Amino acid sequence: MTLDIFGFQALWSPYFLSVLLLILVGYFLITVRYRKRFKSNEPLTVEQGILFSAGIVILYAIKGSPLDLMGHLMFYAHMIQMAVLCLVIPPIIILGLPQWVWRGVLRLPVIRTVFPIMTKPIIALIVFNGFFSVYHIPLIFDTIKQNMWLHGFYTSLLFVTAIFMWWPLVNKLSDYQTLNGLKKVGYIFADGILLTPACALIIFADTPMYATFSDPHAWGEAMKLCVPPSTLASLNLSGPELFNSMSLIHDQQLGGVLMKVIQEVVYGTILGQVFFEWYRKDQAESEQELSQDISPSAVE
Repeated sequence: MTLDIFGFQALWSPYFLSVLLLILVGYFLITVRYRKRFKSNEPLTVEQGILFSAGIVILYAIKGSPLDLMGHLMFYAHMIQMAVLCLVIPPIIILGLPQWVWRGVLRLPVIRTVFPIMTKPIIALIVFNGFFSVYHIPLIFDTIKQNMWLHGFYTSLLFVTAIFMWWPLVNKLSDYQTLNGLKKVGYIFADGILLTPACALIIFADTPMYATFSDPHAWGEAMKLCVPPSTLASLNLSGPELFNSMSLIHDQQLGGVLMKVIQEVVYGTILGQVFFEWYRKDQAESEQELSQDISPSAVE
């Protein structure tokens, strides 16, 4: 049975695509066409434009393309969504927004009070990993997956807390640099450790944990989040097993493994960048000290 039976709207989310296109157009209008209307503006770099555009494209790929529908049919697809939403897109968006735009956002009344607190390294780590772990408790997971408003709210909350978590690592604002090279390494390792229990719980469970992937009624309610009820009512479906050749437990275990693998790849990449930047900064400081030692007076 193919996914085409669910219709164009469920497969391609045209309304969500329209919203993302408006955001992308607004981004380029603010950062290119109308940027001179803002104080302390700077020209948009090619790298920033590519990064922000890539972030929007990836966001649509995981929440608007058929992968979003697959996330209601196969647990491993859902975990790919979660990994990309929380671990891949946030740093791309942070780097894609110019520094002068970030400064303007951080001057807003509520944000200027909350943001500095929530992006403190320890708080950011605990809050993000706490919300992520709580989300995957079966009772909470199944409740959220069956309610459109709860699902939208919690998904947005996870994304925002992921921004908080990534901010100390990747932001380029000089007055918001709270971690140096060595502390960044420790931060990455701590983040990986805190995320491990949720993945381990899923990987090593010996029975299916989530009703929205095993119970036909709960699954049917969860499907209403992405498939119009009228379309769903016209289909005679018993459950997600019609679309997945794997057993429920293997699907669940694969989801946990993929989450951990994506996490390791992303964190490994960031760790490599941190080491490279640390080495480059150390070399620059060494060369500066050497040039100061070999001054004209020293030569004479």
